[in-house]
Amino acid sequence: MHKDNLIDEEYNETEKLEIQLLLEGIYLKYGYDYRNYAYPSIRRRVKHRLYAENLTTITSLLDKVIHDATCFQKLIADFSINVTEMFRDPLFFKEFKEKVIPLLKTYPSIRIWHAGCSTGEEVYSMAILLHEAGLYDKTKIYATDINSDVLKTAKSGVFPLDAMKKYTNNYLQAGGEKSFSDYYKVIDFGVKFDPELTRNVVFAQHNLVTDSSFNEFHVILCRNVLIYFNKELQNSVHQLFYNSLGMFGVLCLGNKESINYTKINDYYETISHPQKIYRKIK
Repeated sequence: MHKDNLIDEEYNETEKLEIQLLLEGIYLKYGYDYRNYAYPSIRRRVKHRLYAENLTTITSLLDKVIHDATCFQKLIADFSINVTEMFRDPLFFKEFKEKVIPLLKTYPSIRIWHAGCSTGEEVYSMAILLHEAGLYDKTKIYATDINSDVLKTAKSGVFPLDAMKKYTNNYLQAGGEKSFSDYYKVIDFGVKFDPELTRNVVFAQHNLVTDSSFNEFHVILCRNVLIYFNKELQNSVHQLFYNSLGMFGVLCLGNKESINYTKINDYYETISHPQKIYRKIK
């Protein structure tokens, strides 16, 4: 093997070791467990924080994170994946409306868990969908995320005005029945959504890696979160969701995710393969 290749390989192994020690340090010091997150994703975010702090080695970042809580909070914010929008993937919401809403209409009350809800755009989307289906009043939505800062944004219901054009288009593609602007009012620094949409929503901090089930649900939505976990952690979270769903409960994943090749694959039937909607049958 060429000498340069040997050096590159050694450097990569050293970097992996440093990242492993960093994640172990975060877990031991602060109790946040990122040890089973997908390595490429974690590496990108560690590198970003390394440059932002003007440090040269990951070991020096570990030292700073352990002794500087502010640096730790910044790194945790880097680790938090906040990619969301109103009625994201409109065909998912259209399929949910057509195939899941009829099932929910058979229940006297409905419990829904949005796991990894980020800044809450999809929570508001679901509230609007349920409102238009006449189901909101008998529904309780639990919206959770590991990041307390994004939960504050979600609770506020305030979002950028310039996003409304795209969100309106998503809403219409999803089969929205009203004027989307009926659900919000323009304020000085954006738009504020109708507080009625969160009347039956509980926002709470929850860590999918370390926290356990807290209720039995008819629907669990966790869309494009599991792609950032390694296989071991994905299986662990799938088990958590399985334990949290009542019989015939519905699991909704992101378009890049699937229950195929997981330990719980045989315990679900597929409601919509393209939109990754599944129903617990065992």
